[in-house]
Amino acid sequence: MNVRRLIPTTAVAGAVVLGLTALSACSTSDAADGGNGDKLKVTASFYPMQFLAERIGGEHVAVTSLTKPGVEPHDLELTPRQIGSISESDYVLYLKGIQPAVDDAIKQSGVKNTVDAATLTTLEDHGSEVSGHDHGHEEEAHEEEAHEDEAHEEHAEGDGHNHGEEGGADPHIWLDPVKYAEVAKGVGKSLEKADPDHAADYKKNTEALVGELNKLNTAYETGLKNTATKTFITTHSAFGYLAERYGLTQQGIAGIDPEAEPSPARIQEIHTIAEKEKATTVFFETLASDRTAKTLAKDTGLKTGVLDPLEGITKKSQGADYIEVMESNLSALQKALGAK
Repeated sequence: MNVRRLIPTTAVAGAVVLGLTALSACSTSDAADGGNGDKLKVTASFYPMQFLAERIGGEHVAVTSLTKPGVEPHDLELTPRQIGSISESDYVLYLKGIQPAVDDAIKQSGVKNTVDAATLTTLEDHGSEVSGHDHGHEEEAHEEEAHEDEAHEEHAEGDGHNHGEEGGADPHIWLDPVKYAEVAKGVGKSLEKADPDHAADYKKNTEALVGELNKLNTAYETGLKNTATKTFITTHSAFGYLAERYGLTQQGIAGIDPEAEPSPARIQEIHTIAEKEKATTVFFETLASDRTAKTLAKDTGLKTGVLDPLEGITKKSQGADYIEVMESNLSALQKALGAK
């Protein structure tokens, strides 16, 4: 194994295509023969994909995440060993457009069962800084969304469009429980196809998870219906889908990239917006620096709080898994927005 570590990444990538493709071709039968402990070998790109694979796959899958807890997923660089492990997988679940290194490695891996979560729902462009919608039309918007959701469910499986490549598309679909449920349904169907022997269990697990996500959606709808303000300020513009779903307006200090530095003009603009919209809190996240949030809060007399974009679970996370952290995010938003 040590020799392989010394090989440059490009050589390993070549080996992935030439030599390791054969491994993925026979890996499913290896798993069936007990070579992999009778479990489907699943590689997930980062936590939101890992959570789906574990919850839907249950006891029939062995899931490995390419992004370690505490690592900012946007910045991930893969080791040669990780590139090799992708090729040896029976099933790969990722979200195109959020981790370029992963996208490239998967393209070269030769794995038959690769699923891009971006193709299981619709991605939208929320712009680099501001997202939300006209609150005067909230009811109509929610009705339209409900129709879109129904229509999309019918077309999701056969949707061949790669939304991840659309210019400026926001990849943070997992922060909207309704979109995440759509993705869960697609993942369930793809696991049924990849491992038909356990299709009934995958179906049952998918239904249970979708039920939990529906409950979470109802909690958000109810909890954020009556609030003193609809505007929240965040260092990382990850919450565009969530804002749109629940009739809120996200004001990002910087753009979708969590490490981007805001311009002085944007900081001045945030000052004005906070005053006008009666915003109380500047949110920062667990995996990135809170320096910008604290400076802005100090300048404007606002509080700071944590709104977790759920890109990874660490000891600092306000919960042990996706559902718990999303419930914690709801409490933080209710407090910041003055829920009645």
